[in-house]
Amino acid sequence: MNNSASSKSRLEARVSPEIKELSQRAADLEGLTLTDFVSISVREKALQVIEQHQKLQLSIEDSIAFVDALLNPSEPNEALKAAAKRHQELTQA
Repeated sequence: MNNSASSKSRLEARVSPEIKELSQRAADLEGLTLTDFVSISVREKALQVIEQHQKLQLSIEDSIAFVDALLNPSEPNEALKAAAKRHQELTQA
């Protein structure tokens, strides 16, 4: 993480005393300041959420493309026609 003051933005959050105490305890156990612990935790969670969303989005797009290919197959090209003919010849021999 870059620690220069010019590259930092301020983020404020109101949390319950329980969450603050829990976060402070975890920060202490990790040897971090509360600010560093919260920054690292928020970054990790944000990256996880973004990655999960992107995987889901790709999965939906892939599913749509797959169904579209099944419902609207393209015409076989010459190489596929030749392969099918060779397969038919080999399996009927």
